[in-house]
Amino acid sequence: NHLRMLLFTVPTLTYVGYQVYRSASMVHALDKAEEVLEQADYLYGSGETERLYQLLLQHRNSEDAEFLWRLARASRDLALLENISAQQKKSLTYEALEFAKRALEKNEACFAAHKWYAVCLSDVGEYEGTKVKIGNSYIIRQHLERAVELNPKDATSIHILGYWCFAFAELPWYQHKVAAMIFASPPTATYEEALAFFLQAEHVDPNFYSKNLLMLGKTYLMLKDHGNAATWLCKARDYPAHNAEDKQVHEEAVALLKKLKV
Repeated sequence: NHLRMLLFTVPTLTYVGYQVYRSASMVHALDKAEEVLEQADYLYGSGETERLYQLLLQHRNSEDAEFLWRLARASRDLALLENISAQQKKSLTYEALEFAKRALEKNEACFAAHKWYAVCLSDVGEYEGTKVKIGNSYIIRQHLERAVELNPKDATSIHILGYWCFAFAELPWYQHKVAAMIFASPPTATYEEALAFFLQAEHVDPNFYSKNLLMLGKTYLMLKDHGNAATWLCKARDYPAHNAEDKQVHEEAVALLKKLKV
């Protein structure tokens, strides 16, 4: 909408014919782009991962961050499908990072570009080893914080920040040693910090994600608050399972509740 407003500024009257013609063609191109993005978002909401990827791949040379971050997300989602080979998964994971990087280059003020760059950089860490993974951790956090700064209502970015804190709060001792070798002051976090982000995400968009409910339960468990842990684990268990991740969340919540004897 903001871009549309810019296109409809009054043209300089010297070249009125040319300016109006150019604006009309630009508006048409914009309408076409918006149409494709709407279609892409519909496919994403329907879980049509392969069709979405094929649709967006036609726009891989786009200069528009809105296409590029969606391509990064689609490449990543495709990489996570069960029928994808290990080699394809690796290739798609690196491709996703490249698209996210290009989205950032095209528009630094795009919150989703920051979010998916952080996520894709984290994914690539699986292939690069512990040292690189920990080395990238500060960069990942910076991009997530920038995403939240640009869009404070994006519960997913807030959730991932919570996940980042949880991961560093429970970092094994040997990885702490690796971190200490890379950084003068290695990344650290507490379960209290993780909890604050998970609660903030829930406040921004209640019940938006089964994994956030699960992580709230797990974080309360780590803080020895079994009453609140049980409350959130029950919510995670009862969350309607729309996809494979929701099913995994359900199973983990059930197992943790058994341990709590709830």
